[in-house]
Amino acid sequence: MLSPAAKTPAVKKSMQGNKGKDTKPELRVRKILREAGFPGYRLQWKKAPGRPDIAYPGRKIAIFVNGCFWHRCPKCGLSIPKTNPEYWAEKFRRNVERDNERAGQLEAQGWKVLVVWECELKDKTKQDDVEYAIVKFVGDA
Repeated sequence: MLSPAAKTPAVKKSMQGNKGKDTKPELRVRKILREAGFPGYRLQWKKAPGRPDIAYPGRKIAIFVNGCFWHRCPKCGLSIPKTNPEYWAEKFRRNVERDNERAGQLEAQGWKVLVVWECELKDKTKQDDVEYAIVKFVGDA
């Protein structure tokens, strides 16, 4: 059930505008993987805890491509919206907790988990390093 704060027009508009899959960062990671010779992944694979954005089930590799705002990137230090701050603080806390639980469940089942942050893909100065890290993670697993 939504809290009263979640029913405001501004919050409702923000939530509706949030894409759950095929985001620009996800498409970028998938392109990196294909170009590096790692096709054959599954998208939002339902049989894995947390439905990873990208999964290689046979190799037990899960990749989550997290948006900095919704998943609270530890590098960005984003502030909480000024409207309904109590609602947003709780919402973000639950998001981070859920992300940690899902990664932990996968790791407990023998999966290797990589989290790629939206800001890492946008930073032109680090783009080569990020691409290399993604390809190395999948190639070494």
